[in-house]
Amino acid sequence: MSSIPIVKKRKMNLKHNLIIKAPPSVYYVPNFISEEEEKQILERVYSAPKPKWTQLTHRRLQNWGGIPHPKGMISEKLPEWLSVLAQRIGVLDVFGGKSPNHVLVNEYLPGQGIMPHLDGPLFHPTVTTVTCGSHTVLDFYTPRNTDAALEPCTSLLLERRSLVVLSDDMYTKHLHGIAEREDDSLTGQEANLDRCSVQQGDLHRGTRISLTLRYVPHTTRLRLQLGK
Repeated sequence: MSSIPIVKKRKMNLKHNLIIKAPPSVYYVPNFISEEEEKQILERVYSAPKPKWTQLTHRRLQNWGGIPHPKGMISEKLPEWLSVLAQRIGVLDVFGGKSPNHVLVNEYLPGQGIMPHLDGPLFHPTVTTVTCGSHTVLDFYTPRNTDAALEPCTSLLLERRSLVVLSDDMYTKHLHGIAEREDDSLTGQEANLDRCSVQQGDLHRGTRISLTLRYVPHTTRLRLQLGK
């Protein structure tokens, strides 16, 4: 199986991909990877050894680069196919001059999603996600001060082969999640629709592979004694 080629492109200026209808800061890049790159990524994901998969209640995932921990992530070298993608994102300079050193691969079947959450302080306060296989709608929420309820904030349509970058308040203050449904009806209120290939209608979800690439600042080569 051949490795994913690094396409030599002029350095992208993410400022041109800023979504101004969303709180700061969201950058959306359609067709960040090619169809051939998407195909190769999916082949690599599904050819991973079975023990690499972790089965959760509503989805399964692969963890690459190490397990983030407050005492420091035991750093593991990314495989070549993910290292190439990390380099591609690294040149965007969204991690303070660093390249991602941690990748979470999530598989979402139609009808599966993830509860609203924050990514937390173990990571550089920026998250990048590449979508393969199928679209999804990513919803954002603002915590209310008076109770535990969440106030809907905005939504993004994440198309196949796209890249989304979240930083600033959209990383630290607004929770993000994916509703558990098989179809998405575009409302016209999705903040990035003017950057997407479709602007209205109903979209049926297929199996989506998301690759979430982040930078973990605190790493160690020593094996941690967890719980101590």
